[in-house]
Parts: sequence; structure tokens; C-alpha cells
Amino acid sequence: MSISKIPVATLGVPRIGRRRELKFALESYWSGKLPVADLLDAAKKLRAASWTEQRDRGVTKIPSNDFSLYDHVLDIAVMVGAIPETYGWSGGDVALDTYFAMARGSHGTADHEGCSHANHGHGVPALEMTKWFDTNYHYMVPELSANQAFTLTSTKPLDEFLEAKALDIHTRPVILGPVTFLKLAKCSGTTFDRMALLPKLLPVYGALLRKLKQAGADWVQIDEPCLVLDLDRTERNAVELAYQHFATDIPDLKIMLATYFGALGDNLDLALGLPVAGLHIDLVRAPHQLEPVARLARHDQVLSLGLIDGRNVWRADLPAILDRIKPSIAGWPLNRIEIASSCSFLHVPVDLELETALDPDLKPWLAFAAQKMDELVVLGRALSEGRSAVAEELHASAEAVASRASSSKVHSPLVEGRVSAIDESMMHRQVAFAERQSQQAAKLGLPRFPTTTIGSFPQTPEVRKARASHARGELSYVDYETFLKKETETAIRWQEEIGLDVLVHGEFERNDMVQYFGEQLSGFAFTKHAWVQSYGSRYVRPPIIFGDVARPHPMTVAWWQYAQSLTDKRVKGMITGPVTILNWSFVRDDLARSQVCRQIALAIRDEVVDLEAAGAAMIQIDEAALREGLPLRQSEWKTYLDWAVECFRLASTGVNDATQIHTHMCYSEFNDIIDAIAAMDADVISIETSRSKMELLDAFKTYKYPNEIGPGVYDIHSPRVPKVAEMTELLQLARERLVDAQIWINPDCGLKTRKWEEVRPALVNMVEAARQFRAAM
Repeated sequence: MSISKIPVATLGVPRIGRRRELKFALESYWSGKLPVADLLDAAKKLRAASWTEQRDRGVTKIPSNDFSLYDHVLDIAVMVGAIPETYGWSGGDVALDTYFAMARGSHGTADHEGCSHANHGHGVPALEMTKWFDTNYHYMVPELSANQAFTLTSTKPLDEFLEAKALDIHTRPVILGPVTFLKLAKCSGTTFDRMALLPKLLPVYGALLRKLKQAGADWVQIDEPCLVLDLDRTERNAVELAYQHFATDIPDLKIMLATYFGALGDNLDLALGLPVAGLHIDLVRAPHQLEPVARLARHDQVLSLGLIDGRNVWRADLPAILDRIKPSIAGWPLNRIEIASSCSFLHVPVDLELETALDPDLKPWLAFAAQKMDELVVLGRALSEGRSAVAEELHASAEAVASRASSSKVHSPLVEGRVSAIDESMMHRQVAFAERQSQQAAKLGLPRFPTTTIGSFPQTPEVRKARASHARGELSYVDYETFLKKETETAIRWQEEIGLDVLVHGEFERNDMVQYFGEQLSGFAFTKHAWVQSYGSRYVRPPIIFGDVARPHPMTVAWWQYAQSLTDKRVKGMITGPVTILNWSFVRDDLARSQVCRQIALAIRDEVVDLEAAGAAMIQIDEAALREGLPLRQSEWKTYLDWAVECFRLASTGVNDATQIHTHMCYSEFNDIIDAIAAMDADVISIETSRSKMELLDAFKTYKYPNEIGPGVYDIHSPRVPKVAEMTELLQLARERLVDAQIWINPDCGLKTRKWEEVRPALVNMVEAARQFRAAM
């Protein structure tokens, strides 16, 4: 690959390895099978491979410190000493197992490094986790106190810069900016202005930046994605203070200030006025901002153009990109232009070439991280050498775009016609919730505070092995189905034994809550190796929605019927909702997301109606990702929420009044979307509340939310097993916010990722907590 004379930059790349090497190393370490030295060596090899590949593909601004063993926000929290007292840190180096305790919680047993946590006999919970802006990636939420002290506990960015330097690769270190860090953190104890901590935080950042400069770093990328959010005056002042401090404290270090996920908007003047050497803007999410930025920015700055999508998998239309940007950058010196990804490639798979079984018509339409690097280099060369230097690559790009636009695999007149026929009557239940509630109570006959789970049970090594054997043709369909039925029956019998009130079939036949449905819907494509990180060692392979969506046949009815035939207790039907399927997929970019979602909603509606006809009295339509699709600017929320709620209702309202519709939502600050949640009109909503100590219920209390709620009473993202007393304490906190008739008792989320040895005692404790709670009423 020829090197572009114009700098070509990635803002970050996938950390996980081509074959998920990081996942396997982490999980082996956590299980005690891998020594810490081997874990760190595996991480070092992944970093070296990443830097080398970028260099060899022609990337000239290669990031370092974009790697993390778990999460980059957690890395910063640990680096600046923002470690809550409960983790037992008393200064100095932070033990690796303290880091992982913050990420995953701790059982309280001795760990690999012999570190001692406060309350170690009972273990410690993990930090709260939530979505990184509007992506599918999760970050660990730092906890800060009003008297928080900061200190430089590690030099990870420096260490990795020197690590690359030893390989003769000069990198640009990446650091999450101090204002974004504070904005994403939460207050521990009394609420206070987190920006008030900035003067204490900046010296720590400054100490790190000086070390980087002394080690030979000429540029540092500081990410401040908060600049695409609605900022108040205090936050805007904090941005000015931070970068003026850096300019004064380390005047000869060049900072590339990186913004992404949206437009600078009303923060444009703020960003352009900062004393930084470079500014990166996202021109995929916000292409309209190029003209004003290019017109108003200082010509002594480097303007980094985020032209290649870091969040989706579609091949770029390179000639169209060049045509679009040419007028705006005509007056800019080429040595002040940088071609870059819109954001980090963290959010896309590693390499399309690993996919050997994709539809040959579809594959040329796609680009993963490796191919996107190539696209960046082509754009850089076209601008610096002229289009003739990359004529072949530009022609191939245009051909792929044209092929996709005209493909009959993409467009279905039948689906388009059905969407156009949607009317208002399809959006509403027949009667209001209060009347439905009485009908459902009479039909279901459940006790006070009914217990249930969110849907999935552990996907054990045996389940995964059987699925893989079946996929390879080594296990016949009949034998595979027999195995799955045995797992389902075992799960049903165990739920009956421990006394759960409402059962689930366990979802052993499902590889993923979105993929399972997408594989049975038209318009979806699937990969074998296109993994992306969700959090820690949790990776997912998002489906690719490439065409119009329809449901050719029932998807879940037979498995629900089988499970219900095994028991006299109610078994919930389990379906993933249309908004979640949309938000957890790579979505086509040639049709409005709202229209794609309506297509999916009609398909799910068909499934809900068929489940009810088969006898299901309770159907859960999970909308775990509804909030994460929320636009970053509040002025744009209403448009999104209107069509998202419309799609949920379209999927859920085709049933009779006595059929109880459940939904589940993950990691949401509910107070800002409570009107939309109420408008969904689900009979029961289950939510994740254990890490927040039921604080998330405050929104429902203030709103006087009338429908029923299952606030999670234990954190399924941690391996620790909570005690009965912990759960009853949480239930009491829930009762202070809700009326008794509203409350269900359930875990925070599905149990797919946990082990049975964790799940069994935890659910036994949950059922006992419910028994004690009822007895105390």
C-alpha cells in the first residue's frame, strides 16, 4: 500500500484481536488458569499486531493507548486514582485485581495478586455500567466524591507509547479528555458539581502529558466527545479552563482535540477558540458541519476530517466523499488537512477477509476496520496525488455502491406496501391499563410480588459445543433438538423446584437475542467472525440489515409450546423488540432508520399474535436498547422517541386485553424518557436497578407511573452471588418508591453470560428474599 502524503489517522482500533484473543486470555485469567504475566504478554502481542497492521496498510497517525484490558474510561479512573474506598486501595500502584473488581465485582476471595479489598469477606460490587454515548459499547461509570483527590497512579499511556516506539512505530497517544471524564462520572453520596473537581484533576493530566512529551510524543489525541452534547455554562467554562491550562503548562505539545458521534453545533465557537493544534470533527454523523468549521477554523490548525464511518460496516462511496469535501477544503493547505475515521474503529469488526461464507453479492458492499483503513489511505492519496493515482480503487468503490442500490435482494415491494398500510388503529390496546390489569390478574392468579427472570439461562460450554457441532454438520438436527429439549426441561423443572412464579424456557436454542431473530427474518445477513466489543470480554456479532425485512414463518412458537407443555405454571413468550433489533444491528444506510424499524415491528407483531394464538398469556418483548438510540442532542429526542414508541406499540398491540405484555430495558436514565416509557404502555416493565440501589425508580415515582415494574434485585454482570439480605434491602427501597401491586421481583437482566454455579444460589436467594418480603408485609 502506497503512503498518502496527507496524514491518515485512525482514532482507535478494535482491541479484541482477529480471533478474539483478548477474550480468551481474560477469561482464562479470571478463572485462575492463566498467570498474570501471560495475560499481559497476550495484551502486548495484540497491541504490537495492531500497530504493525496500521503501519503496513499506510496509516500514518497511529494511535496508542486505545487498547484496554476492560474499558478505557475505567483506565482513566484508575490512572487518576478515582478508586472508591470500598475497593480497599490505599495509594501506590493499583493491583490488576482491584481494577477487575471495579469492572466485575469481587467474590471476596483471595485474588491472583493478593490484593485486599475493603469488605473482602463479602466481596464488593462492580462500578455501575452504562452505554458509551449512543453506541452499543458499555463503559464503567467512575464514582467521584465531593472531596475527591486525584493522583497519577499509572503511566499506561506513556508505557504503551514507549512500547510502540521500541518497535520503531511512532504513535499518537489517545487519552479521554478531563471534561468528558468528569461529565460521564457520577456523584458518590451527595450530589455536587463534578466540574468543580477539574482544578484538582488537571495537574494529574498535566503530569502525564509532560511525561509523554519528554518521551518523544509530538502529538497527543485528547478525546472530548462531550463537545457534541448539550453543555451548560459551567461545562463550557470547564472546557476552556482545561485547554488553556494545557496550552500554558505544556506549550510545545501538540493536541489533536477529537470530537465525534455528532455535530459541534452550538459548541462550534467554543471548540474553534481553544488553543489546540488540531481539531477532529465527525463528518459521517454530521457532514453539514464541514463548511462552517473549514470556513471559521484557524489555518494554523490541523483539521482532521472524520470521513470513514467508525460505527457501521458499509463500504464508503469514495468518489462522492471527495466531491462533497472538495469545495469546503479548497482554501486549506494540504499540510493542514488530516484524513481520519469518524470515530474509533472500536465499534466495527476487525477484518472482512475473515468472512469466507458471506453472500458474494453482499460482501463487496461491506468494509470492516481493516478495509476502512484502506479507504482512508485511498482518500488521502486522492487528495494529495490526484484521483488518477487511485483511479482503480475509486472505480471499485463506485461499482459496489451502484450494485447495492440496484439489487433486488435489497428491495421488496410487498414489504414497502405493508409499511405504507400502517394506520393509527394498529398502535393501541383495546382498553386502558387499569382495566387490562384486572383482567390479567384474574387470568394469571399470581401472588403478590411475583418472581420471574428476564429470559435467558446460562449458555454453558455444553450448549455452545452442541451448537457448534450442529453448525459444522457433526450433530444432526434431530440430536441437536433432543439436546436442547433436555436442557429446556431441566431448566423448567429447576425453576419449579425453587419456586419461581413465572417461568422462562431458558433460550438454549438462541445464539444471541438479536441474531436468533435476524436469522429467521428476510433482509438480514450474518457473519462468523465479525465480533465487536460490548464490554469487557463480552463480544457480539451484530446482524447486518441490508434489505427490506419480513417474517417468512413463526420463530419462537414451537419452543414456547414445548416449554409450556412441561409445566402448569405460566411460561413467558420471549421476543426481542423491533427497536432493540434495530439498535443492535448494523443498519442499512440507504433508508431512514424509522422505516427500517417499522418493517421489523410488523414482523414482530406477527410473532406476538401467533404466540397468543398458541396459548401464551404473557409475552415479553425486550426493548433493552430503546434509550441508547436516543439522539445526543435533546432537541432531536422527540422525533426519535415518537417513532421508537410507535414501533413498540405496533409490535405489541395486536393481542387481547387479558394477554400481559412485558418489556425489559437495560441501563437507562429513565427520568428523561419517562413519558416515552409510559407511552409504550407495556403491562410490566423490568429494569436494571441493583447497581443504582433503586435510584432509577425515582423517575417512576415522580411520574406516578401506573403500570407494573420489575426492578432488578441483583447484578447479573458480576460473578458474585448476592445475599438474601441484600435483595430484601433493595426490595424495601423499591417499596418506598412504588405501590405493592406494581412490584415484580427479578434479576437485572438475562442470565446467559453467567455460570450455573452463580445463577442457582442467586435465584434461590431471590426467591427466599421474595418469601421473606411477602411474610413481612
